[in-house]
Amino acid sequence: MLLVVNGTLMRGLALNHNLTHAGATFVCASRTAPVYQLWSINDGYPGMLRVSQGGSAIEVELWDMGPAEIIGILCQEPPGLSIGWILMEDGTRELGVLAEPYLLEGMSDITHHSGWRAYLQSR
Repeated sequence: MLLVVNGTLMRGLALNHNLTHAGATFVCASRTAPVYQLWSINDGYPGMLRVSQGGSAIEVELWDMGPAEIIGILCQEPPGLSIGWILMEDGTRELGVLAEPYLLEGMSDITHHSGWRAYLQSR
């Protein structure tokens, strides 16, 4: 199965070891369809939410792993992040990490950066 990640689980970032220790294999860098907003959660990690207006394509990575490993990854994610369907730029959908709306209350909208890496580089 593929898992779409959009933040600290990405290659070279703080929690990427969660994927590699689970035996996940990097497939490719990609982008979502332009229907997401990205938020900085206290500058520690991003939260991505699908919206009906004001969305953008977000830079993501796809990783291949088994269903049990995906559940294990989810169990290590901060509260307020969950697994849901991500609409990709090419029209396909894959499982990925999304934020619950309550998590984004009072946080910084960083959608204009189009990705967590670009946001980190801008700081």
